[in-house]
Amino acid sequence: YPNERDDCTVEAVEEIAGRGIRATVNGQIVSVGNEKFMNDVGAAWKSCYKVGTVIHVAVDGKYAGHVVISDAVKPHAKESVAEMRNAGVESIFMLTGDSEKIASKVAAELGIKNYRSELLPADKVAEFERILAAQSGGKVAFVGDGINDAPVLSRADVGIAMGALGSDAAIEAADVVLMDDDPLKISRAIKISRKCLAIVKQNIIFAIGVKVLCLLLGAAGLANMWAAIFADVGVMVLAVLNAMRCLIPPK
Repeated sequence: YPNERDDCTVEAVEEIAGRGIRATVNGQIVSVGNEKFMNDVGAAWKSCYKVGTVIHVAVDGKYAGHVVISDAVKPHAKESVAEMRNAGVESIFMLTGDSEKIASKVAAELGIKNYRSELLPADKVAEFERILAAQSGGKVAFVGDGINDAPVLSRADVGIAMGALGSDAAIEAADVVLMDDDPLKISRAIKISRKCLAIVKQNIIFAIGVKVLCLLLGAAGLANMWAAIFADVGVMVLAVLNAMRCLIPPK
């Protein structure tokens, strides 16, 4: 705010991974973070029964209070989960660093049965490795947008980053970037990729089949050079026309 002036002196800012942030503010040590961090600094924190991410604050080792931050579920998130199942996705897992209370609420709202909560970055990678090892023959995709998701995105068979609000690390590690953060685009991307792959296979099989047929007819003396040329050009034209079906969005 332009009319307010902050005269606080902030020094010795330190980030503790998976815990929180500690700094010296006007000569007092202020610790901000989760319950584990409060236990580390010896502050007797109080439980909060509101749904959201609870950020505890301690000053000089004494508990000062907490702040509750709550994120709203994206408007099309539930519909996106249903569309992914319709697209053939067999299992959907939710991996989050949020508390069990938040995770269970969001999972129930989205219709996701399998979820893991209170995961640190290293825990999220370990959990994903467990899911990856349990799959037999199928591909595992991961969707994320935070800097903590980058290691998992790079490990997944297909990493999908929500690009508009995603971190640079997540975008760099991902194989696919959705630039408008619409979760419905995930199922659409699956359908587009399957359609394109099917068209590629059709063109390859068709081209090889015609070539083999021309080769056999030529060896039998039933086709001359001009027939082979017309067949080759015809294959190219038909393959291009078939490939143009990729421009038609799948339903």
